[in-house]
Amino acid sequence: MYSGSGFSDWEIGDITVILHKGIYHLFHLIIPNHDYIAHAVSTDGISWRRVNNALFVGHPGEWDDDMLWTMHVVEVNDTFEMYYTGLQRKDRGVVSRIGFAESNDLINWTKNRKSIFPIEPKGIFYETSKTNPRTWLSFRDPFRFKYKGEVYLLVATRTIAGPVSRRGCVGMVKITNDVFELMPPLLYPMMYDDIECPCVFELNGRFYLLGSIREDIKVRYWFATDFFGEYHSFNADVILPQGNYAARTVQDGTHLLVFNFFYAYGKINALRVLPPPKELGTDAEGRLLLKSYYRWQQMVQQTIAQPDFTTVKKILGNLTATCIIEAEKWFCGARSGYEIFCFEKPVENFIWEGILTVEGMGKFGLVSDIDADGNGYFISFDMTNGLVKIRTWGFNPLNTRENFIFHDIQSGVFKTNEKKSFHFALIRYGNYIELSIDGVVKLTLMDYTFSGNLIGLYSASSFICLQRSTVKTLPKTEGEYASQEETQKLTD
Repeated sequence: MYSGSGFSDWEIGDITVILHKGIYHLFHLIIPNHDYIAHAVSTDGISWRRVNNALFVGHPGEWDDDMLWTMHVVEVNDTFEMYYTGLQRKDRGVVSRIGFAESNDLINWTKNRKSIFPIEPKGIFYETSKTNPRTWLSFRDPFRFKYKGEVYLLVATRTIAGPVSRRGCVGMVKITNDVFELMPPLLYPMMYDDIECPCVFELNGRFYLLGSIREDIKVRYWFATDFFGEYHSFNADVILPQGNYAARTVQDGTHLLVFNFFYAYGKINALRVLPPPKELGTDAEGRLLLKSYYRWQQMVQQTIAQPDFTTVKKILGNLTATCIIEAEKWFCGARSGYEIFCFEKPVENFIWEGILTVEGMGKFGLVSDIDADGNGYFISFDMTNGLVKIRTWGFNPLNTRENFIFHDIQSGVFKTNEKKSFHFALIRYGNYIELSIDGVVKLTLMDYTFSGNLIGLYSASSFICLQRSTVKTLPKTEGEYASQEETQKLTD
C-alpha cells in the first residue's frame, strides 16, 4: 500500500498506472496544492518507492501555472505520452484544459504544445468558460484510447444543456495528425454532476466504461457492444464500493487490473491510500466482476489447515452459545443474544478462507482484529437479501457519554442460494481489508481503527458451520509512506 503523505495525510490524488518491463509506474496528484505530478514505482503493485517527480505547474503566465489535475500515461511507439489537466491563475483556476507531455524513459518529461494543446471545449457539445451555470468548468481527467487506428481522448466534462446538477458526461476528443475534433459525449446518463476519471476497455467482447462519482464516492460502470455505444447499465452498476475512487485499468499479461485510491474513514480530507489492485472479469451475462489480485497467492508463505487452528474462545460468555469442534468442521451458534467465537491469528497478515453455512434466520458473520473485550471489525452476512457489510464496533474510551464505536464502513451485494452456503476469503494485509464471496470481491477498503489478535465468527440466534477452512500467512508489510530511493536502482 502507499499513501504518499508528507505534512498532510491526504496528499495522494487521482492516479494513473503503467506497467513497463516488469515495473509498475504510478503517477498521481499531490493534494491539496496540485503543484506537481508525483511518480512512484513498484515490482509487485503493492509496495511502492518514490522516484523523481514527473511534471510541475508552469511558470507564471503559462496556461498551467495554477494547478495540475488528473493525468493519463500511455506507451506509444516506444515513447511515452502523458495527457494531463491544467488550470491557469488568470482564470482563478476555474477553467480546466487538457495538456500534453512526453518522455523516453518515464522519468524525464517535457511539456509539448504540438500546436493543439491545451485543448478546451468550444461550446458545441459541452459547457465552456462563458457558458456554465456552476461558474467553474469541467474539461479534465483525460484518458487516451485507440480504436480502429484512430486516437480518442475521453474527458470528464458536462453537456451544454440540462439540469445543472445532472450535466456530467464522458466527453470525447478525436485527434488526427495533430488536429483535434470535439465529438458528442460518449456517455451522458443525465444523473451526475460529473463523471470523473473516465476510462474505457474491451473485455470478453464488450466495451466497459468506468467513472468515479462524487455524489457517493463509488466507481460505477456502463457497457456497450461497440466503443461508440450506446452504453447501458445493469441494475447493480457499482464495481468498486464506497470509499474507492479514481479507478484506472492496467493490462498485466492476461490480467486486467484496476488501481484506485481509497478515502479512509469515508472523508475526502482524511488519509488517502493506494490499496492493492484488483482484477476485472465478467460473468455469463456480461456483468463486470471484481476478483482478488493474482499476486496474493504468490505471496503465501505457509498454509494452516482448520484442524491446526488455535483454541476457539467464547469472548462474551453467552450461556446459550455452543461450539462443537470436529476435525474438519466447526459448529457454532447462540440461541439467544450474541456470541463471538475467536481464535488467535497466526501472523499479522493473512488470507483466511473456507465454507460458511448458516441455519436459522438470525445474524451471523466474521470478525477480525478482535481483542479480549470483543472490539474489532464485524462483517455481517444477510442471506435473505444478499447484503454483506463491514463495521467497526467496540468501546470508545474518548467519550463517556457515547462510549461505543459503531460505524458502518462499506457494504456490498452478493448472490444467495437455497443451501445458505458460500465460500469466503478474507485478506488482512497491513491496514487493508478485502472480502470475497464465491470468488468475487465484495468489500475492499483501508481502515486503521482496530488491531486485535483474534479472528473468528459471531452468531445471534443462528447456527453456523465452518468447514474446509485454511489460514494462509502473508509476509510483513512495508511502510505505507513511500521513501525516496535512487531512480537508477529502482528502474533498472
